[in-house]
Amino acid sequence: MSADQTLAFDPDCHIFSGCGFPAPGLHTFMYEPIATWGSFEFTKPMLLAILGSLVVVGFFWAAFNKPKLIPGKMQMVGEAGYDFVRRGIVYEIIGKKDGEKYVPFMVSLFFFVWIMNLWSIIPLAQFPVTSLIAFPAALALIVYVMWVSLTFKKHGFAGGWKNILGYDKSLGAILPLIMLLEFFSNLLIRPFTHAVRLFANMFAGHLLIVMFSLATWYLMNGLGFVYAGASFVMVLIMTAFELFIQAVQAYVFVLLACSYVQGALSEHH
Repeated sequence: MSADQTLAFDPDCHIFSGCGFPAPGLHTFMYEPIATWGSFEFTKPMLLAILGSLVVVGFFWAAFNKPKLIPGKMQMVGEAGYDFVRRGIVYEIIGKKDGEKYVPFMVSLFFFVWIMNLWSIIPLAQFPVTSLIAFPAALALIVYVMWVSLTFKKHGFAGGWKNILGYDKSLGAILPLIMLLEFFSNLLIRPFTHAVRLFANMFAGHLLIVMFSLATWYLMNGLGFVYAGASFVMVLIMTAFELFIQAVQAYVFVLLACSYVQGALSEHH
């Protein structure tokens, strides 16, 4: 795929020049491989995912490698981020006693998802890795496996199924229907919605930013120059809004992960 196809526009295409608006499509999310080994292709999103991991690990290593009683700026920021996830999400959902052991995982998950989202507005990167369904799906699968494992570890085989299926004798005749609904909801729909919620928001946000960016360039010709300014303002607005959504989606993803863990550890589903 050529660079022009990847960027979804022809640099010489403007309004009044005889070409239609080059609307972005799925090709906006496709990149030529950086390297290929046999049938394996190493792409830009993979590179950004690795760099994102290194950024998260490097930041927390720098912040806590040599902790001080009176923290410096890096340690202070690291402690604020860690404490936000610990107290604002994990403790609130799971509780302090049960949740403490899951804090490192949830902190790592939050900042990893956030950085994957944040690449969308970073110069040269300009692509949210989580807008490719494979990445949110892999993260959701990790949370799903942890939730199922904890459920059966906490309640045993029979108790685990009761927890997952929402078994409650007081429901009477509708209990079989409730259990069937809970089966599909928890084992099939839950991991799907967990992944798609993150993917869809990042996919849509990136598509909007690309569309208004292309529109700005497309309208910069003749009288269209007036409208190009309005389109550029929309680029700025959408970028600012995307900054907010990126953080919110990381928060929601971890919030749901904590709620699943809490459900696995609770006595009643």
